Amino acid sequence: MDKSIEEKIKKLKKEKNAIILAHYYQVPEIQDIADYVGDSYALAKYAKSTEADIIILAGVKFMAETAKVLNPTKRVFIPDMNAGCSLVDAAPVEEFKNWINIFHNPFVVTYINSSIEIKMLSDVIVTSSNAVKIVSKIPEDKTILFAPDKNLGNYVMQKTNRNMQIWDGHCYVHDQLIAEQIINLKKQYVDAPVIAHPECQPTILAISDFIGSTSALLDYVKNTNFDKYIIATETGILHQMKKIKPDAKFIIVPANETCSCNDCMFMKLNTLEKIYDNLLLENNEILLTDEQINKAKIPIMRMMEMAEN
Repeated sequence: MDKSIEEKIKKLKKEKNAIILAHYYQVPEIQDIADYVGDSYALAKYAKSTEADIIILAGVKFMAETAKVLNPTKRVFIPDMNAGCSLVDAAPVEEFKNWINIFHNPFVVTYINSSIEIKMLSDVIVTSSNAVKIVSKIPEDKTILFAPDKNLGNYVMQKTNRNMQIWDGHCYVHDQLIAEQIINLKKQYVDAPVIAHPECQPTILAISDFIGSTSALLDYVKNTNFDKYIIATETGILHQMKKIKPDAKFIIVPANETCSCNDCMFMKLNTLEKIYDNLLLENNEILLTDEQINKAKIPIMRMMEMAEN
């Protein structure tokens, strides 16, 4: 009998001393075969400490680049090189350089959802789980530039009372959600709390009961006792939520009226078959120059220091 794709992956993984790191937005079968599932920050921390020789990053390209920067002696692969990000696309390098040069005494705070070239121009990297904490620590004499997600930037500015210059970019998955959808869902599910990712539009955050990173949303579900939850983020998170509370009902805020989903087209490019090819053929390897690694590592390590201390 032919072995299942999962068995083949596990066999090759063991032979090659490889691990699979998966983001919460991956399809359930990838989350289930992964050695570790987490949000951007958790994946970055895990990649930094792994003893594996090969890292398969089942997420999007900027995550795999970050893993390579933090563990340059390891070989890092991504299932599909086309797994990009609308936030990465929103910040062209030359335009970004020109933007920085406009301001006096700039301190560039860049969301981890950015290209390696943008990270190289940054003073500190942040994630949705640590942005508020890090921005609150920046010296008062600095002109804070926040990029590329305007929704997260506005949320951080509101939470920290720090004035910031904000780049005009957004995550298409979160930005396409509208408040009217939530209002309609609340009429149907009156007692369900609305929990939202800070990449959502301000009008959605204003009517949410809880706002947090992907991992924070999961913690909220774990630590509360509602029967129903209205979720304003990417569909993939539901797999872990159902594991936490199998008897609860989770209602994803839909991207449009034709589906009860909100999928990231980039995240969903990854498949078990492509992960198997990573291991078998060693294709789609992330290759960075020493300059890219050394320059990007500075703001990434600064993030970890400021977030942990």
